[in-house]
Amino acid sequence: MRKKSHAKTALVVILVILIAVAALIGFYFVRDWYVHRQYPLQYEEIIVAAAEKYDLDPYFVCALIDTESGFDSRAQSDAGARGLMQIMPETEEWIAQKLGMDNVDIFDPETNIEMGCWYLRFLTDRFSEEQVVIAAYNAGHNRVQQWLDEGYSKDGKTLDEIPYEETEKYVKKVNKAYENYKKLYKIG
Repeated sequence: MRKKSHAKTALVVILVILIAVAALIGFYFVRDWYVHRQYPLQYEEIIVAAAEKYDLDPYFVCALIDTESGFDSRAQSDAGARGLMQIMPETEEWIAQKLGMDNVDIFDPETNIEMGCWYLRFLTDRFSEEQVVIAAYNAGHNRVQQWLDEGYSKDGKTLDEIPYEETEKYVKKVNKAYENYKKLYKIG
């Protein structure tokens, strides 16, 4: 009798362990699938090429694209920003002029990423501090310069406070995406 009881107990323990292991493996697969869905990666070759051309971190470019459009090349905002990197029409015209581009299709991923990376390089050269660059991408470089000049910065280079809640949230969202893209992918 005792042998049968021990055998049943051992079988139950083994089954419980197997179920726990299967659940754990399933959890990691589901979690991995979910996180990759939250932080998709498309247009990797285009991003890497443009990031390299403008000396940018491709993970940073991915974070901005994800935050701006969720990798939707046809995205349009209520304010008029368009494409993967949500470029405003005035900014598009200005960048196209600087790059000598004619007949720009802002919804073309290669064109949009090229222009967005050029603009990021411009912002990086102007402000150098990454958090300020992110804020400027969202709020505009002239507005961010005003913030730096008007006392939202102790040193005139970094923002001690972001006076727009939307921009403050945007900076946090880009930073979170940036960290996740570095964890999830091997880009380049």
